[in-house]
Amino acid sequence: MDQLIAYFIIGCEIAFWIFVAAGLSVRYLLGMKRTGMALLMATPIVDVLLMVATVMDLQQGATASMVHGIAAIYIGVSIAYGHQMIAWADRYFLYWFKGGDNPRSSKVYGSEHASRERGSWFRHLLAWSIGSLFLLAMIWWIGDVERTAAFFSLIRVWGIILVIDFIISFSYSLWPRKVPVKKVK
Repeated sequence: MDQLIAYFIIGCEIAFWIFVAAGLSVRYLLGMKRTGMALLMATPIVDVLLMVATVMDLQQGATASMVHGIAAIYIGVSIAYGHQMIAWADRYFLYWFKGGDNPRSSKVYGSEHASRERGSWFRHLLAWSIGSLFLLAMIWWIGDVERTAAFFSLIRVWGIILVIDFIISFSYSLWPRKVPVKKVK
């Protein structure tokens, strides 16, 4: 069953991006804004299906693995970054298919870059908090510490990654990214 849940998680990741691409295509290429928005708003349904499948697998006696934990990480990241990921895809879609502004031309430097990096870390903290709460809830729900030991390890490893991200993100407050010097020919 573990392999089936792994395929389901991968399928949910693919489904997320299919809904995003379909929503943007319908919205901009076909001009159906409401239908496009409905497809974009369907992405949280994928998250719910993913969590239900994970919990069902664990309730049927599966030992928690990294695959099950990835479901919680995916949900935490989707909730914390979902809107931002869709906005990113929206900007690039407009650029590629509708002649919009080049998203790569909006680099920021100095204190504005530092502020964005700090904001990004707080979003990461939110994702970690949500994902960790889901992992802890599954540990509590299953009620078997031995079967869910992988979840504690996952929370710990993700916490270490969060600390590293903190150091990098907040380092820009001390050493801001400088505007590149243009070479004169």
